[in-house]
Amino acid sequence: MDVNNAFLNGLLDETVYIVQPPGFEVEDKSLVCKLNKALYGLKQAPRQWFDRLKITLILFGFQASKCDPSLFIYKCQAHTIFLIVYVDDIILTDSSSSLIQQIITQFHSAFSLKQLGQLDYFLGIKIKYLPDRSLLMTQSKYIRDLIHRTLMAEAHSIFSPMASSSKLSKTGGDLFQDPTLYRSIVGALQYATLTRPKIAFVVNKVCQFMANPLDTHRGVVKRILRYLKGILSYGFLMKLAAIGKPLWITTMCDADWAFDVDNRRSTSGSGVFLGPNLISWWSRKQ
Repeated sequence: MDVNNAFLNGLLDETVYIVQPPGFEVEDKSLVCKLNKALYGLKQAPRQWFDRLKITLILFGFQASKCDPSLFIYKCQAHTIFLIVYVDDIILTDSSSSLIQQIITQFHSAFSLKQLGQLDYFLGIKIKYLPDRSLLMTQSKYIRDLIHRTLMAEAHSIFSPMASSSKLSKTGGDLFQDPTLYRSIVGALQYATLTRPKIAFVVNKVCQFMANPLDTHRGVVKRILRYLKGILSYGFLMKLAAIGKPLWITTMCDADWAFDVDNRRSTSGSGVFLGPNLISWWSRKQ
């Protein structure tokens, strides 16, 4: 679902005045307008909109998640509704279509909404529904746009994101001429790890040189992009768990054992599976 003019629904807690808007001026130019609701461009608008949405959801019977402030949970007998919100975009899921429709009707009574139907595209992530009822989440368009922005569209693809013998250091090379570009690309690669956990380790490595990137670090970033270019159609698969069988939690972790040549620290990585699906992963320096 998408909320129309979301920020205009926010109610202001403090007194805010604005100059007379163009087309609505009066003869006395010293007069100002007092705002009763938030406007786009107002720094309080995002917070006030989320507060209004949160209060409304709690009135509907939802509970805010303690782990994720954008996740809300509604329980009704044997059914559980999960609602996640990003600014004005809302995903709503449950096993009961009638209960979802009931919640949507309540939403319409509070806000002006657009129902966009089955989840297809959300925050740069494409959702594909496979015949076996699995979900494949891909960022093909996002990564393709990133490759074109970095002028890597004509580069040859490669089969690994990082050479196993590569040891990155803060010294030992020339400074990269455009550190802002480096930070922009690495930040974009961090978002790509949402559906490409395999690059989490190497992206963590290149993130450690944001302050003063070298040409060697730029070379590793280019290798990551070449690797992603060869697997554009790949994604993150969520399989259907077996009904009636317990869901086991499996955790695997490893470290590269003092691989950092500057301070001899290790980088640890871990992945957590719930049943057949990877649900959490990370890579960070110890």
